[in-house]
Amino acid sequence: MLAHRRWAALDRADYGWLRARYHFAVNAGGNQAHEALGPLIVWNDDEIAVGGGFPLHGHRDMEIVTYVREGVLGHRDTIGSEGTIRAGDVQVMSTGTGIRHAEYNRGDVPLKLYQVWLLPRNAGGEPRWDTRAFPKSDRSGRFVVLASGFAEDEGALPIRADARLSGATLKAGECVRQAFLATGCAYLVVASGRIEIDGEMVGPLDGVAITNVAASEIAALEDSELVLVETTGSSWF
Repeated sequence: MLAHRRWAALDRADYGWLRARYHFAVNAGGNQAHEALGPLIVWNDDEIAVGGGFPLHGHRDMEIVTYVREGVLGHRDTIGSEGTIRAGDVQVMSTGTGIRHAEYNRGDVPLKLYQVWLLPRNAGGEPRWDTRAFPKSDRSGRFVVLASGFAEDEGALPIRADARLSGATLKAGECVRQAFLATGCAYLVVASGRIEIDGEMVGPLDGVAITNVAASEIAALEDSELVLVETTGSSWF
């Protein structure tokens, strides 16, 4: 089953320095049709103005994966980590027993990123942070796992959730058949371009919730950048 979540139908917020769209309902007043998928509870499409950012704030018992689409993200936290994450790169933070961090636009153009929150397998654990560069050329014509909670996904940034985040770039006319985790669900976002998935036309910045589907046929109608999260549908919560 495919549930198309169109960009125009996503909940939104505008704070001046931050413009956000929410692929999943963030409160009781949001679009309740946009419910969580197992441990995948948040997928925010954020645009942070030049000079803007999130001041120091805290999280616990959450796996947070950040995918930078455009611009430069700066990060610092209370466990001594500091980094610069550029377009196409990924940052992961296992908040565990608690961590405070700040994130801000470190560039001279608006910063555009996806922030994905996943419930961990277990509560607690030592907080940790990591980032890695993933050249888009390496995922041309195929999905490459960028962050994962599964040991078999070598080379991916580790997270403590039963989920994986993958990225792909497809040229116009390219097709890929993507198999999904057994007994799980998935969420696909078109970061740029336009695709067709199992006959459904999906436009730029749209999302698709995928359930009870073993594999899907994805065809690029334009040059496209795709981000995919698969989960087993389980969590400790």
